Amino acid sequence: MATRVERGLTNRVPDTTSRSLWQIFRANVFTLFNAIVGTSFLLLLLLGQWQDALFGLAAVSNAVIGVVEEYRAKKSLDRLAVLNAPLARVLREGQIHEIATADVVEDDLLALRAGDQITADAAVLESSGLEVDESLLTGEADPVGKDAGTEVLSGSIVVAGHGNARVVRVGSASFASRLTADARRFSLVNSEIRNSLNRVMRWIAWILLPVALIVLNGEIQARGGWQTAISAGAWTPALVGLIASMIAIVPLGLVLLTSVAFAVGGLRLAKHNVLIQELAAVEGLARVDVLCMDKTGTLTEGGLVFDAVHPLAPQPGWEQALAWFGAEPEANATARCLSTAFEDDGGLQPVRSVPFSSARKWSGVSFKGSAGGARTWILGAPEMMLVQDDDTAARLKPSIPAPDGAVPRQSDVLRQAGELAASGLRTLLLAGADQLPANGTVEQLPASLHPVALLTFREQPRSDARQTLKFFRTEGVGLKIISGDDPRTVAAIARRVGLEVTEGFDARSLPEDPLHLEEVMESNMVFGRVTPAQKRAMVEALQRRGHTVAMTGDGVNDALALKTADLGIAMDSAAPATKAVARLVLLDGRFDRLPGVLAEGRQVIANIERVSSLFLSKTVYATAIAVTFGLLQWTFPFLPRQLSFTDGLTIGIPAFFLALMPNPRRYQPGFLRRSLWFSVPAGLIVTAALLTLNAFAPLTGTATSEQVSSASVLTLSMVGLWILSAVSRPLNAARLAVVLAMSASLLVALNLPLVQEFFLLSRPPGGLLLAAVACGAAGGLGVEVLARVHARAFPRQGPVVKRGSSRT
Repeated sequence: MATRVERGLTNRVPDTTSRSLWQIFRANVFTLFNAIVGTSFLLLLLLGQWQDALFGLAAVSNAVIGVVEEYRAKKSLDRLAVLNAPLARVLREGQIHEIATADVVEDDLLALRAGDQITADAAVLESSGLEVDESLLTGEADPVGKDAGTEVLSGSIVVAGHGNARVVRVGSASFASRLTADARRFSLVNSEIRNSLNRVMRWIAWILLPVALIVLNGEIQARGGWQTAISAGAWTPALVGLIASMIAIVPLGLVLLTSVAFAVGGLRLAKHNVLIQELAAVEGLARVDVLCMDKTGTLTEGGLVFDAVHPLAPQPGWEQALAWFGAEPEANATARCLSTAFEDDGGLQPVRSVPFSSARKWSGVSFKGSAGGARTWILGAPEMMLVQDDDTAARLKPSIPAPDGAVPRQSDVLRQAGELAASGLRTLLLAGADQLPANGTVEQLPASLHPVALLTFREQPRSDARQTLKFFRTEGVGLKIISGDDPRTVAAIARRVGLEVTEGFDARSLPEDPLHLEEVMESNMVFGRVTPAQKRAMVEALQRRGHTVAMTGDGVNDALALKTADLGIAMDSAAPATKAVARLVLLDGRFDRLPGVLAEGRQVIANIERVSSLFLSKTVYATAIAVTFGLLQWTFPFLPRQLSFTDGLTIGIPAFFLALMPNPRRYQPGFLRRSLWFSVPAGLIVTAALLTLNAFAPLTGTATSEQVSSASVLTLSMVGLWILSAVSRPLNAARLAVVLAMSASLLVALNLPLVQEFFLLSRPPGGLLLAAVACGAAGGLGVEVLARVHARAFPRQGPVVKRGSSRT
């Protein structure tokens, strides 16, 4: 072993992620728009115009927020890996030792038992019914049988049987390590906000160069032409005007505030024990219109308790058989509950056993001859063991007669099991048999079965489930309960938590045709006997119908569905692999945290839509002014510092407060369309007001360029404040306070000598001042008309579309 350690053949994996801190920094700092802003900033410093370089602060803040956001996500993801087994069971020098997974070396012999997560790729040497779940690794939902000579992959789970396997690949060469590298890679959740903003940024990137050429030519021509401007040094103010127009077009503050809103939302949720794996997922639940839930661990506490025995035709030894099933090391969670009621004295000696399989849903054991009783016992789901058809009816003719001669009929057993399941109890059947099937036919039941007893287990509904589900129904979110249990049991649990359900749909009858599956998903709420592959197919069927789907779960069998859903939600009790693919983890397992997540998501979406109207209006009017003034060969009407002044009072400062205020408005698709529908006309109104003012300015005859700029600042500020009041509606006390504070700040600032000196503002002559006020008032009136039309076309509290919210 020491030799292998020296050669580096250990299971240690380099603690790296897909992006280092330097890579994160580079991705957030070295962007196209930061290059534009940074170049403009440096040019102004070289020209000695540091007062006009204030916009550089916003760019720096935006980069810092982006780096911090991704680094925080990186640290969270680093703590999650597909391989999360703290100890490995290895056979060394004839004895089994439990060691750290990192200490496993090549050629170690792994002792595999049910429930183990395999820690390194290994070749199976011995197998006794060994089955592993490779769903997270390969996408195959069914457990895979592993005989001697086959390989087991690191990261898979032993679900049945036991065996020994020799390690063949360790560390970064193992399958789980390669998968972990992919899972840890910083990935982006589907975010309407971010997707919309990226689309806007692409549009802006395409128009920047042609607009810059138009503005530069206009600035130069307004100063006497290229030759005159260069020889007289007039190119300097022309360059400042170009920079002012370009910086005005880029909505840097919108990107910054989006990052801030996501970050603040994530921190608020973290205080309530909700971990957001990627901050844009904050908005995810607000967009969801169908919530799919696993019953166990979501609607119920997650643990099973043995309830009762319902005798059918008891045979001697049945209690000892149940004690063995409960104490068997490879027993599943349901069978282990039997150990609380039946104590194993070790008297029975098994000669052969078939471990439980999630595919066949039964397990079996044969003992050495037991006096007067069955030698073989089968424990499993009644509907899987007793099949109602003529070919298998003979199976119920017992080869071992019951003591009282009673022969329970198959239909009676199934009916009784169904009644118990319908009352919300999980039901198993214990049956006697002749003998277990041959080794090559373990998927087949024995030729004859004798029902002995029905066993019931109960689950406790979560105390917070009823109110949480009521909240989602009120909000128009469709609910789907998807479980591997009997559909009657699942329906009974659903009724106990307040859902109006008559019966559940048996997933064994789900159609394979995608269109038919979509119809079944739309018309039913509760589904039982669902396999992991079916869970994923059901989520995909809902998505094809245009739904935004969230999926909750805690088991490895939920991982595929969580990864496929638009928003995967893992409970605190979830398997490590399930948490790794979820976007949101409820760290304290409280289902009632979800309404708070929904509220945060709504706040982010509604407030970003609100402030985006401010920033995009500015982008529109900045672009329109740059193009029109350039084509008219007029000088750009603002200095960069003056735009920083107006942006701060009408957009930047108020947007910061608006982005973080409570906002319960329900989500409605079309965020970008609604924003542009307001922003484009609003920006054109601002452009028209400023064009009118600057066309009138030469008629006064005495106004200096500084006075014309000052008048333009006044007009822009007036219309900008009206836009601010329009997007802040409906006005409550907090939003009204923001609007009034910005208006008062504008009046005070325009009359402070220090502000006037720094921003090069002076009082315009009487005629120009009246024209500025008139243009501002006319622009404000235009914005008011636009706001009223927009409110009618896109009501902020629109009706809720209850898609897929079945009540049957």
